[in-house]
Amino acid sequence: MSTGNDSGLVRGARLSEGAYGKANPMRHYLYFRVSQKEPFDILYLTPALTSIINPADGSLNLISEVAYSPVTNLELRLRGAFLLGGKKTEYGEKQNDYRLELRLRYYFGF
Repeated sequence: MSTGNDSGLVRGARLSEGAYGKANPMRHYLYFRVSQKEPFDILYLTPALTSIINPADGSLNLISEVAYSPVTNLELRLRGAFLLGGKKTEYGEKQNDYRLELRLRYYFGF
């Protein structure tokens, strides 16, 4: 079926030429992670701070998380991620500036 209207195709081609159509990863990154298992003698708790930095454009991804494992094979994880960077930087151009996650993971076997 042809309608003769190709405006959707033109718009799609235009979008594919921009940031949405291209993979734009950089080449060089700095990765940093620090965690402390059971700080202040709080059993089963592990806080962590992770950062991925793009030194070429100065943007970064900062992730703060707390994991809690009260029983064997069960893990609760609260995680906040922040993307920092200006316009036309890798992390500054992402769709979300921040994200908050709560994960519940249970391991089992047969």
